[in-house]
Amino acid sequence: MPALFYHLTHSPLEDVVTTLSTRALGQGWRIELRGRDAGRMAWLDERLWLGGDESFLPHGLAGGPHDALQPVLLTTSPCAPGRQAVMAIDGAAVTAAEIATHDRVWILFDGNDPQAVEHARGQWRELTGAGAKAQYWSEESGRWEKKAEK
Repeated sequence: MPALFYHLTHSPLEDVVTTLSTRALGQGWRIELRGRDAGRMAWLDERLWLGGDESFLPHGLAGGPHDALQPVLLTTSPCAPGRQAVMAIDGAAVTAAEIATHDRVWILFDGNDPQAVEHARGQWRELTGAGAKAQYWSEESGRWEKKAEK
């Protein structure tokens, strides 16, 4: 399976996380939602709890006694064995080996942040250079469209 790069330009991060995670959970997958900053992950945790019943996403922050039971585990480091999917945000690292061993890997980045875009381009080059397959998805037209594949 390729790594799926999602270039966010219209949708808020928490909405995309909820949509993709809900679909993955429907497949029976458990997800590691990986960021780089503990404060940002705490913010996302709070935002996901505000979603209401129709968009509730079962999740928890890493470091608790029930990490292994969380359907979606928010973390700042690769630490969740047995998970079928990895969702990286805010430039969190992903390896080519993870792409090869997971059912799905998403890399979400803020298309309105030039540094985030450049970082995602570097991740694309690094991962595809290591032999991983990748797809680039953009929502600049207002809906998600696959723009590139390697």
